[in-house]
Order: sequence, then C-alpha cells, then structure tokens
Amino acid sequence: MFRHVVLFTWAEGTTEEQKATVKTELRRLTEIIPEIRAYTLGADAGVNPGNHEFAIVADFDNADDFLVYRDHPEHQAVIAKHIKPIVASRAAVQFTI
Repeated sequence: MFRHVVLFTWAEGTTEEQKATVKTELRRLTEIIPEIRAYTLGADAGVNPGNHEFAIVADFDNADDFLVYRDHPEHQAVIAKHIKPIVASRAAVQFTI
C-alpha cells in the first residue's frame, strides 16, 4: 500500500464556501479515479495551535497508481481551479505502508 498525505493552510480571506468547494471537488475524485483505494480528508480539529488547516490522506496499491492520481486531468483541474487560488502553504509526503 502507498500513502499520500497533504496538508494545507488557507490564505487569509479564504471563505467557508471556498473551503467547502475544495472538499466537495476532492471527494468527487474517488468516483473518477479508480486507483484511489481510500481517501480521507477534513479540516483540522483546532486542538493544537500552529497546525495546518486541512489534510488529505489517500491510499493506493502502489506508487504507479499514485502517479495516475497525481497526474490525472480531473485532479489537476481541482488543484488549479479550487486549491491554488486559496492555499497559503502546502506540505506533502508519500510513503509505503
């Protein structure tokens, strides 16, 4: 199994509607990209100060399937249209589980 984890901090002025749209559009990818085995995402619980504000954990059978997801035109469209305009910072890691 291959895991991809992404953390976002939103830019100042990002609206709740924009955040909700990101969640909706990302969840839609599970219906479009069959290589996704598990997909969990959500806002930070707010327990610890200084955390990123949003996380995605995606599981794939292998690194090649992750690359299909990474480069998929629908995924790239979500990034370009809904994420890049409102993201202040991003961190990501991929690893084998």
